[in-house]
Amino acid sequence: MIIVSDTSCIINLISIQQIHLLENLFSKVIIPHAVYEEIVIEGAGKQGAEQLETYSWIEVRKCNNENLLNRISKSLDDGESEAIVLAIDLKADLLLIDEAKGRTIARENGIPIIGLLGVLVRAKQKGHISNVKSLMDELISHAQFRIADELYFEVLKISGE
Repeated sequence: MIIVSDTSCIINLISIQQIHLLENLFSKVIIPHAVYEEIVIEGAGKQGAEQLETYSWIEVRKCNNENLLNRISKSLDDGESEAIVLAIDLKADLLLIDEAKGRTIARENGIPIIGLLGVLVRAKQKGHISNVKSLMDELISHAQFRIADELYFEVLKISGE
């Protein structure tokens, strides 16, 4: 299974010390160079860089389709653009992305997507976590991750909480 990730999911899971969930669920996650740079420089800083270096299950790859990248990057930031193009290049089974505009563009290009909350629901379904609520609460309080009230309660319902 080929999994490509944007920045948000990785940074937010690092911030609540749950990054291992990606390895547990997917075994391997591929990120483009721009996502690596966003995690190290803008996101998780030195801690993120040190963690990324120790994870053999995260692989950094280059995008090949420069024309598509140039078109998509007019609407999205570098990490999201490269993640979408890399997912297309690799014919990924799943793209981890949260930003609404990026999700729309990914869907338009036929890329199956999942967001951070979907990862948490899947982790609970697979028995890797006991509940989703406490992790969503941590995301809100520690990572300033925004979750609309309606979505918050929908995720709780889906996860049986």
